[in-house]
Amino acid sequence: MTLNGKKIGILMESDFYEHEIWYYHYRFPEEGAELRFMTRLWGQPSITFKGHEYHAPFECNESFENMDEETLKSFAAIIVPSGMVSDRLRYTEDVTQIPPATEFLKRAFAQPSILKGIICHGLWLVAPTPELVKGRTLTCHNNLHGDAIAYGAHYRNEDVVIDGDLVTGRSGAHAHLFARAIIDRLS
Repeated sequence: MTLNGKKIGILMESDFYEHEIWYYHYRFPEEGAELRFMTRLWGQPSITFKGHEYHAPFECNESFENMDEETLKSFAAIIVPSGMVSDRLRYTEDVTQIPPATEFLKRAFAQPSILKGIICHGLWLVAPTPELVKGRTLTCHNNLHGDAIAYGAHYRNEDVVIDGDLVTGRSGAHAHLFARAIIDRLS
């Protein structure tokens, strides 16, 4: 159990890619990691999201909003998954303000001790703050290649790319390679 004592946070919303989330649900704890799924709860105690392919329900009852710095620093990794999760999480009531999920990601990027994992369309969550990946080497879904370049990132045509405290994956179908890279970095 190479990840004993490590805590991994995964952001959640509707239209998640079930195969990816189910893989993490089993794989990271298999290595001994404590896994926490977090979202915007909108003042509710929990929200049940539906997956993209099978509309499988997934209940989430932990929020990243209002997380204090000590709690944030207790995470070894924060992961932005594939699918439409990041598109839904980048919603903001006030377009002049950074979306709460992007603000949370920005805070995670400010902590070099926290590994940041972004896979596939998860890169969309960076759109309001492209400076987070400007000059960084990464991969993403082929459809977001132009977005990565527009953000000032150095795109690499690979399934998984590691750039220091940033691990990126091409698509949800590469979740096993992405998770392996995260496990190896945290071990």
